[in-house]
Amino acid sequence: MVTLRALVPDDAPALTRVYSGASIRHTTGKPLTLDQAHEKIRAALARAAETPRVQWSWGILAADEMIGLISLRRRTPTMGTISYILRDDTWGYGYATQAAHQVLSVAFTTAGLNRLEAMHHPDNPASGRVLTKVGFTRVGTADRDNETGTVPYELYALETHDR
Repeated sequence: MVTLRALVPDDAPALTRVYSGASIRHTTGKPLTLDQAHEKIRAALARAAETPRVQWSWGILAADEMIGLISLRRRTPTMGTISYILRDDTWGYGYATQAAHQVLSVAFTTAGLNRLEAMHHPDNPASGRVLTKVGFTRVGTADRDNETGTVPYELYALETHDR
């Protein structure tokens, strides 16, 4: 069982552990420094105070230990995106799926969205399985530029009538 909670400044060391090792292989490829973790938390706390709110970020906790981060971003008045990252030693236990289920509830109620999108690197099919388990459907690809060129990320969508 996982719980989600707002980030707090003391989460910075745990966040550096989340953004390291195999977990970042399909993101920036660079570990997060402690200073960068503090800045990420400061930015999340500032966005939480904005009105209207356009981003929610939660720490993913298992057994009271922060093992990941999940975010919901409003892209238009009715459409948002979700993203998540877990510490590599916690993969395969269903934690991302549980966290995503909780965020869908917020997205379609509190945030008032009616469509969510998410994408994952093509070399990370486990992330796609998480998305399909919570109700997303693969809808195509979306090109993303990185340091080595353009990569066609797998694109998924979920609408409230899909649920």
